Amino acid sequence: MIQGKTIAFLVAPEGVEQVELTEPWKAVQQAGGTPKLVSVERGEIQAFHHLDKADTFPVDAVAGEVSAADFDALVLPGGVANPDFLRTRPEAVRFVKEFFEAGKPVAAICHAPWTLVEADVVRGRTLTSWPSLQTDLRNAGATWVDQEVMVCTDGPNTLVTSRKPDDLKAFCQAAVDAFGA
Repeated sequence: MIQGKTIAFLVAPEGVEQVELTEPWKAVQQAGGTPKLVSVERGEIQAFHHLDKADTFPVDAVAGEVSAADFDALVLPGGVANPDFLRTRPEAVRFVKEFFEAGKPVAAICHAPWTLVEADVVRGRTLTSWPSLQTDLRNAGATWVDQEVMVCTDGPNTLVTSRKPDDLKAFCQAAVDAFGA
């Protein structure tokens, strides 16, 4: 259980893969935690089902106005455009890096590790992702594995990663377990 814990979900204004946002969000709620949607702009974010627009979701906080100190853990959903945008925004990259510096758990799925590469927090870590990121991750000093979920504790925090939406059940369970530890 993660009763009383607040979990940040960092996403770009558009491009997040909806199911990679909503399934971990539900898992956090079901475990007693409070999810908060963080983006780089106020208003609403536009989620996607692959390349098609899906639902919109209200932003709870702006990355440049909050820090890791305001949260107990971080979830980075995927979608190709989402982490590609986030890694170009210094306030988003700084926000991610703060969770590692503070030793707080982070869970990233699919393409989300691109933002971790930009934050320079994967060196010496073992993780998985969408297969097309494996060279980027290796070049950034990580060990890449092809498995449903990878929980890495070889660093300042627990890092949970998964490859794709088909891995969501295992990803959500491992993330909630890490957030409750």
